[in-house]
Amino acid sequence: MKKELQVAIDGPASAGKSTVAKKVASRFQYIYCDTGAMYRTVTLKAMQTNVALDDAAALATMLTDTTIEFKPGTPEQLVFLDGEEVTMAIRQPDVTNNVSTVAAQGTVREDLTNRQREIAAAGGIVMDGRDIGTSVLPDAEVKIFMIASVEERAQRRFKDNAQKGISTPIDVLRQEIETRDHKDSTRAISPLTQAADAVLLDTTSLSIDQVVDKISEIIEQKRREL
Repeated sequence: MKKELQVAIDGPASAGKSTVAKKVASRFQYIYCDTGAMYRTVTLKAMQTNVALDDAAALATMLTDTTIEFKPGTPEQLVFLDGEEVTMAIRQPDVTNNVSTVAAQGTVREDLTNRQREIAAAGGIVMDGRDIGTSVLPDAEVKIFMIASVEERAQRRFKDNAQKGISTPIDVLRQEIETRDHKDSTRAISPLTQAADAVLLDTTSLSIDQVVDKISEIIEQKRREL
């Protein structure tokens, strides 16, 4: 019987992590955990309840009465905050531009990391984020660090936004991505960085299916080794 692995996919904003992770999970019939959506959901609730986004203590208190759930949906899984669907709400620009502040708070990272580890405990999981291989699942059997040029990522975000009815100029998106990269890579707690044993995968010139195929090959090789 093949071992069911923990697969950690990290990388900067709009590198294609979530899209690829969903497809890889489907191919291997693994669970997919969108950690970015979890941080976005916490950000949305803080904004809705007027909790300061940089108040670690207040955010911790808020989280004691916060439930985050994922449920199957078409074309993508649905996200629920305290029983209310927020799949689209957490993808709006106001949440996107504030999530790094919330994600930098130690209390938030500790709480969500514990939740993510519980989800991944049994294996057979694909989890994407910015510190999965270095912090959340340091013992994951497969670790991928996806990158792409800022220009390519801005184009991807622009196309994705257009499909969701969000209109943001490409120049603005480019600046937002560069700002997000800086915040994520320089934060004091669990900064965005490649794990020493992660496979670096530059997706700039690759299609989604090509990236999925490459990661799938790595998973299959690891399964054969174990």
